[in-house]
Amino acid sequence: MAQSRSKRNFRAEYKNYQSRPEQIHNRSLRNQARRKMEQAGRVHKGDGKDIDHRDPLSKGGGVGMSNLRVRSRSDNRSFARTRRARMK
Repeated sequence: MAQSRSKRNFRAEYKNYQSRPEQIHNRSLRNQARRKMEQAGRVHKGDGKDIDHRDPLSKGGGVGMSNLRVRSRSDNRSFARTRRARMK
């Protein structure tokens, strides 16, 4: 028997998680990182690439060029994003 899934409630998700001040700050840092890499000519809008932080923001990593690298979307998103997930 197939399990039915309800639609994702983006409004509740934003209200409960993404609107928190620390998440807004982290999103701002991710946007800054992407902008830096675009200015350096390493990525372009719509190219399907992600900017990866070698040391994740959640573990104290910064947005300096030495902590950033360009990865394919599938490589960057290939592990579960949970509190216990291991990051390389």
